[in-house]
Amino acid sequence: MRILYVATTGPGDPTKASLPLHIAANGSIEAGQECAVALAGDAVELVKRDTAEGVEGLGIPPARELLQKLRDNQVPVYV
Repeated sequence: MRILYVATTGPGDPTKASLPLHIAANGSIEAGQECAVALAGDAVELVKRDTAEGVEGLGIPPARELLQKLRDNQVPVYV
């Protein structure tokens, strides 16, 4: 299965911004699915390291950890 997760929410709503990253990193990767993440709209701000460092949603790992897991597993992130 190939899945594309689209994130459109930025750091203004950290939980909503982190959800696509979380599902890709801790869902699809763990299930052995091929996936990618597309950042659009306000989510584009997450490519800035300083911005991503401060994004911590409720009940979800911090965005910096999720993005690192995506990098470690060579998951494409499109902007």
